[in-house]
Amino acid sequence: MPPARTDDAPATGNAARALDQGIARAIDALLHQQRPDGHWVYELEADATIPAEYILMVHYLGEMPDLALEARITRYLRRIQNADGGWPLYHEGRSDISASVKAYFALKMAGDDPQAAHMLRARQAIHALGGAEASNVFTRTLLALYGVVPWSAVPMMPVEIMLLPQWFPFHLSKISYWARTVIVPLLVLNSLRPQARNPRAVGINELFVGPCHTMRLPQRAAHQHAGWYSLFRGLDALARVAEPLVPRTLRRRAIAAAQAFVRERLNGEDGLGAIFPAMANSVMMFDVLGVPPDDPARAVARRSVERLLVEHGDEAYCQPCLSPVWDTALAAHALLETGEARAVQAVGRGLDWLKPLQVLDVRGDWVVRRPLVRPGGWAFQYANDYYPDVDDTAVVAAAMDRFMRAHDAPGRYDEAVARASEWIVGMQSGNGGWGAFEPENTHLYLNNIPFADHGALLDPPTADVSARCLSMLCQTGATPDKSEPAARALRYLLAEQMPDGSWFGRWGTNYIYGTWSALCALNAAGLPPEAPEVRRAVAWLTQIQNADGGWGEDGSSYRLDYRGYEPAPSVASQTAWALLALMASGAAEHPAVARGIDYLLRTQQTGGLWHEPPFTAVGFPRVFYLRYHGYARYFPLWALARYRNLRRGGVGHVSWGL
Repeated sequence: MPPARTDDAPATGNAARALDQGIARAIDALLHQQRPDGHWVYELEADATIPAEYILMVHYLGEMPDLALEARITRYLRRIQNADGGWPLYHEGRSDISASVKAYFALKMAGDDPQAAHMLRARQAIHALGGAEASNVFTRTLLALYGVVPWSAVPMMPVEIMLLPQWFPFHLSKISYWARTVIVPLLVLNSLRPQARNPRAVGINELFVGPCHTMRLPQRAAHQHAGWYSLFRGLDALARVAEPLVPRTLRRRAIAAAQAFVRERLNGEDGLGAIFPAMANSVMMFDVLGVPPDDPARAVARRSVERLLVEHGDEAYCQPCLSPVWDTALAAHALLETGEARAVQAVGRGLDWLKPLQVLDVRGDWVVRRPLVRPGGWAFQYANDYYPDVDDTAVVAAAMDRFMRAHDAPGRYDEAVARASEWIVGMQSGNGGWGAFEPENTHLYLNNIPFADHGALLDPPTADVSARCLSMLCQTGATPDKSEPAARALRYLLAEQMPDGSWFGRWGTNYIYGTWSALCALNAAGLPPEAPEVRRAVAWLTQIQNADGGWGEDGSSYRLDYRGYEPAPSVASQTAWALLALMASGAAEHPAVARGIDYLLRTQQTGGLWHEPPFTAVGFPRVFYLRYHGYARYFPLWALARYRNLRRGGVGHVSWGL
């Protein structure tokens, strides 16, 4: 291993020229999309849930809707409807009950005729999925706000949670950042139980199989332990009995604490947590508390939601958040791989744009677990100082280090990289791995509370984030033989390998993403191609290659039982991950790599980019999936350029962490 080169390797003659031309076209396209200030940002698309919730939020607040915008959003919702009438969580996925209920409700609210063919098909699909009563907790909460279902159908989340001490089994510091920012304003809504304006009294009783006014709490979710769930269900019942006895002064204190939490983290026009659900909930919280629309805090919270809208001709949708730091850092790595002067110059501008976004002064929520660690991370979004992202920080720091060392720019980003490394080491969890935003966020029993039927309440360490952190540490000199944090990270990563040789991908779909992340880290850590862990991973990757030479995987691999990889049609970004993984493992000469390179060149469009409708990322497994529009722009270029470098014996031989 690796096997001898075969004749299908595009290394000389016409094949080499085709490779050069493909790389040149991809560079042209990527440079054309760089913003004037140096950064890149691409659309981030989720399922029907977010645009549907945007429409419903506008009507909930009693605002006069922008009819032209609403019409564009409804066209988008109708286009992504499945043939069976429901709406999926990812491109061409199975219809999901909660997404379908929200999409139907939004279309009806916007004026679609319930007797129209697409609405009739939607109702049939929803009934076949168990009716609206089978919806998840977040959908039930929305329906309760509209008076469609009683609050008895929604798990108790009293606002007094804000006053619980940190040692209490449930405390806000014990759940993930995204859950925390979504839940805090929701606590106010769940306790005060306002009703939507809904002047036309639009309802969706027709979506229920049984009577909606008698709905009770949802049944235990498949991921929840029967014993834990029964305990928490009993506590829910006690809380309902005790709620009328709660002193009004205590409730006022709790509401004040919730409002103070939101105001402190409001984050300007980037919004609470810089994610749509938290931002929308903050606006509705201000509304129920009687804060007028022209109040500066409420006004900026409302504007933050509008920044997430994307319009294309006669369609529009609402993004879950924005991804400029992630896009800029990954585009930088792809362009650095090419080694071309114009690309390197553009990267310098992008990294200069990133440098002042490093969070150096704000001690965010992570400080509860790491009070002595200095800030030093980057957020995922334009601004989100309370919640910097470990993953983004590792990728940005690696790009800066790579730029300085490979392109004669000593000292340009030394301080930024040093602070990032210090913060990442400080954020390492006790088991050697890293979560995305929080250390030690492993109170797994909390996923058994009735509210957590989505199973995404926590931010535990994952292989993909941990691999990126290990890669960055090794690239900057903190290898496992010199650094105890790196040594612990390597042990964690090796322990996470699946029996078939792959790694689970938490933030990208799925085992291809996790295996790419891990193999790059093992390469940076110095494991040779002959290491058994590497050999098993290479064997797995070559076995799952599709007949067309590419690789593909969709959200079906995020099954509750996590059986492993599920075959799917090839796509450019996942093909690039597989190729980068194989090349990091010393398998650049493997015939599978040549076939994968050929797939990328064959599927490249005339404009230099790749068309990729499938979702290749995940917010929460089994619940929320994502399509990064940038992935098909920079990852294929990265793989093509690295292949060329390795064939030429150039910069690709350097063990870059990524």
